Amino acid sequence: MSERVFMKGAEALAEAVIRSGCRFFYGYPITPQNETPEYFARKLPLVGGLYLQAESEVAAINMVYGTACAGKRVFTSTSSPGFSLMQEGISYIACSNVPVVVANVVRGGPGLGGISPAQSDYFQATKGGGHGDYKVVVIAPSSVQEIVDLVPKAFEIADKYRTVVELLLDGVLGQMMEAVEFNYDIDPNSLPEKPWALTGAKGRKKNTIVSFNLDPEKLEQMNLELKKKYDEIEKNEKMWEEYKLIDAEYIFVAYGTVGRIIKTVVDEEREKGIKVGLFRPITLWPFPYEELRKFVDQAKFFINVEMSLGQMLEDTRLSILDRKPTFFYGRTGGVVPTTVEIKEFFEKKMKEVG
Repeated sequence: MSERVFMKGAEALAEAVIRSGCRFFYGYPITPQNETPEYFARKLPLVGGLYLQAESEVAAINMVYGTACAGKRVFTSTSSPGFSLMQEGISYIACSNVPVVVANVVRGGPGLGGISPAQSDYFQATKGGGHGDYKVVVIAPSSVQEIVDLVPKAFEIADKYRTVVELLLDGVLGQMMEAVEFNYDIDPNSLPEKPWALTGAKGRKKNTIVSFNLDPEKLEQMNLELKKKYDEIEKNEKMWEEYKLIDAEYIFVAYGTVGRIIKTVVDEEREKGIKVGLFRPITLWPFPYEELRKFVDQAKFFINVEMSLGQMLEDTRLSILDRKPTFFYGRTGGVVPTTVEIKEFFEKKMKEVG
């Protein structure tokens, strides 16, 4: 049996990346995720890995790009303004079909914002962020243990589809400490070979990795090939949690830290005899539209709760297709909604709708 240890989320993230067989980290300091690169700086040299603090986020993501082209598992983490600076590189990586895992520990915005937790980078994460027709797989844990459990899954998806996978966290998850258990420790030498990688062409046909094609017809073909890949990801890789939904008449939709808060709301309302439940998307792209939609017939209404002005709300409504009322409650700028204010909002809507 593996040992349970008490770790901060940002440090557990780094340990999970190392145990997933990744030995390369490039990044630039920015709160509230500085414990992640600091952990890599201490631990990666001990396992034969490379930690390098780049001169900027732009440099860091391009170092990630180069290492991924060489077929190695590679990782970077940052926070909202830093992730904005990485968007050009991520667009190039997406078109190049190389596997990369990144983490964005979201802070309040827009602009420089503040270091308090937020979920206001949802659009940036799920709708592209950079230029061009591309998608990023977005995984949103809601506990430190779930960070630990989902990091190897993120690398598996990245390698399987040769795509970019983003772990979308917020400052609460990065800074909270919880008991966690690691039940894996992957040897990098045991990972499958990547015959497409740029490892030298001695004895074989050379490989080529490109991020664009100036011929419109060929560039369109590259986009269509990306589309095929994204269709496969949508079909195979959706993740979500259903919490007390079997008989739920009122359904909350929330992810990450807010999803965790809503579980307390659900439990307290259930003690009053109210049939309420939570649908928590774990992959924000691909979003589990059909899986949420199957609860439309039984629900009297839905409530979407976020630490933003209502970004995931658009995907929630695409699932529900206006067949039932959908309300929104959110706090922004780094303010975390409390169970008290969420319950007040919910009970008010329950009286209005019945």
